[in-house]
Amino acid sequence: MLTRSGVHAIRALIVLSTLPPGEYRGTAAVAEQTGSPRNYLGKLLLTLARSGLVESQKGLGGGFRMARDPSTVSLYEVVEAIEDVARWRECAFGDKPCSEETPCAIHSRWVNVREEYLSLLRNTSVAALAASTVGAETIESAIGRTPARAREVATPAL
Repeated sequence: MLTRSGVHAIRALIVLSTLPPGEYRGTAAVAEQTGSPRNYLGKLLLTLARSGLVESQKGLGGGFRMARDPSTVSLYEVVEAIEDVARWRECAFGDKPCSEETPCAIHSRWVNVREEYLSLLRNTSVAALAASTVGAETIESAIGRTPARAREVATPAL
């Protein structure tokens, strides 16, 4: 259900959540670590800044950092900032709006799946996702980079 934009935004926040307090990371470095297109990621980060999830600073030593403690930022907030989450309330078949009164053929099942999914996003923080990597795993393995590519990018283990 996540769009490519949602995936790139979550990956970027995982990277930013590992920065030491007060440190910023440039768009190019975040793009390299996440495998995201640089210009595209820059636009996403600006959108996340407008929503208050990240802070930006121009100039030497500037870039982006988390605006809030990553443990207080849910994946739902990240996705909501860049996607139309309300569209997930629509019919799974894309039919006219269905409801309990006028359900489509899959309505009762879709409601349950959708609510579980939204609950997962609401109840998972960026910090929890970043911390879910264990041992020798790095951010790249947590966000779906291939092991060979992960070795090419220097990223501290979590």
